[in-house]
Amino acid sequence: MVLYAGNIRMGGNVLLILGPKWRLHYYAHLDTLRSSALSFVNQETVIGTVGATGNAAGKSPHLHYSIMTVIPYVWRIDSDKQGWRKLFYLNPMSYF
Repeated sequence: MVLYAGNIRMGGNVLLILGPKWRLHYYAHLDTLRSSALSFVNQETVIGTVGATGNAAGKSPHLHYSIMTVIPYVWRIDSDKQGWRKLFYLNPMSYF
């Protein structure tokens, strides 16, 4: 389910999708949005097109994608400079 479809300063055109296992999927710098808030999508749905919006303006078109969990994974935190982010951010490569 698409929770947010719109524009923010740094990410430009973005989508935030709630997926299985309460995971949030974030897509940023999209050129066009082809989904709207509260719509249901699946793996075959075209949700947008790759672009260079937000702070990526003037750069090559690309996509920023991240997966986050709404339930903190406390055991993943470590002493790295931004180790606290491991509570929420998951490695997308582990899911493909």
